[in-house]
Amino acid sequence: MSEPVRHRLLISIFSMMGTLMQVLDSTIANVALPYMQGSLNTTIDQISWVLTSYVIASAIATAPVGWLSTRFGRKNLYLTCMIGFTLASMLCGAAQSLTQMVVFRILQGCFGAALIPLSQATMLDIYPAEKRNQAMAAFGMGVMIGPILGPTLGGYLTDAFDWRWVFYINLPIGIVATTGLAIFLPRAPRNDGLRFDVVGFTVLAVAVGAFQLMLDRGQTEDWFNSREIVVEAVLGGLGAYLFLVHMFTAKKPFIPPELFKDRYFTTATLLMFTTNTVMMASSALIAPYLQNLSGHSVSETGLLMAPRGFGTMGAMIFISRLSTGVDQRKLMAMGLSVLGVSMFDMSHWTPDVSATRVGLTMVIQGFSMGCIWNPVTVISFTTLPAYLRGDATAVQSLCRNIGAAIGISVTAFMLARNIQASHAGLAAGLTPFNRLLQWGGNLGDPATMKGAALLDQMVTRQALIIAYNNDFLMMSIVSIPALLMLLLLRRGGRT
Repeated sequence: MSEPVRHRLLISIFSMMGTLMQVLDSTIANVALPYMQGSLNTTIDQISWVLTSYVIASAIATAPVGWLSTRFGRKNLYLTCMIGFTLASMLCGAAQSLTQMVVFRILQGCFGAALIPLSQATMLDIYPAEKRNQAMAAFGMGVMIGPILGPTLGGYLTDAFDWRWVFYINLPIGIVATTGLAIFLPRAPRNDGLRFDVVGFTVLAVAVGAFQLMLDRGQTEDWFNSREIVVEAVLGGLGAYLFLVHMFTAKKPFIPPELFKDRYFTTATLLMFTTNTVMMASSALIAPYLQNLSGHSVSETGLLMAPRGFGTMGAMIFISRLSTGVDQRKLMAMGLSVLGVSMFDMSHWTPDVSATRVGLTMVIQGFSMGCIWNPVTVISFTTLPAYLRGDATAVQSLCRNIGAAIGISVTAFMLARNIQASHAGLAAGLTPFNRLLQWGGNLGDPATMKGAALLDQMVTRQALIIAYNNDFLMMSIVSIPALLMLLLLRRGGRT
């Protein structure tokens, strides 16, 4: 797209609608999970598959986006994925069992995988170099605000209508965005003779899929005491090894190894991976914390999480208007530090935490993510050749999705494990001889059926609080290695 592009603003709007729709669906179902669990008759650990199946399908399907875009043309791929994503959303809303829901979410993730990299590559192409900072700020708003506002919209739709509407809402957005892109997006050249790297894609899919299954099922299958988990770990490690060997030895791998020779791109991608684990995992934890422990309704939970989106938006606007002489590393360092401090503060929350404190923490977290995202996105393409942009955006989306899936899975099984450990530790001190339990007659006596049931309920609640706090503390620690990654960037990282 070397010639001036007409209808640049309209293309940006319709492209961002597709991006927003895709990232919304990564978190919009969070607050509706308890309702979906009852409707689909699943356990608390099984219902998390609704989130991870979507994220991991997106991660696997993101890898070949660069090749598909070149082979079939960006516009053709864009429209196909928009239509497929919208139809898959309707199927998710109509699902009658967990099996159907997981299958349809995988389908939704496969079609949605291309929407973010195609949108990013399109906006990088249609805007000149001097306006890319503002363009990436707008793109970053869509990518960052979508997961943050997802629980708010999901809470309202679930309260006002039904949990199925968190998927049906994609229909009008999908129709408008698809129609607009079909009319205004220029056609890009295609290469009909390009061959697909089947081996590279297959071993990558095996590595990502097996590793994710290991994380999702490890807690319930007793980890490496289970033959299934051992097999999945071996397949994941072998697939990753074969993928790396193939990428650096094959003549035309579908992910060009030249991408990782660029220090800015490699470091920025690692930062995206790390910060997305925290962002997505925290979103998945905050909603059930506020509902199950603090007693907020689904719509109240969504409203309490909304300030996070406003904080991100404010940071994006602020960052995009900074002068060109600002050192981007300092902005990212500030964002990572604030993010870590806010997560540390959440590790001291109790169920009676005030709405004011929750809202302030959400604003601070949102602002910190905005300070990280825009500089990282801009730095990624500072020294990267233009012909690698399509593959670069696909690789970054792949790493974001893998980071999100790992973050959700790790925090989920750590939560379950910490609940068990804390419950056992607290229960060890509860005996009929403990004078502190002899209040109210037999009401708190563990030797009676009613007393034991009441005490177990109290201990389980306290164990749940401790487990959540430990998860938030773990996420605050993740900001430390992310800060150290900034040392890999030279002082030239300015926009």
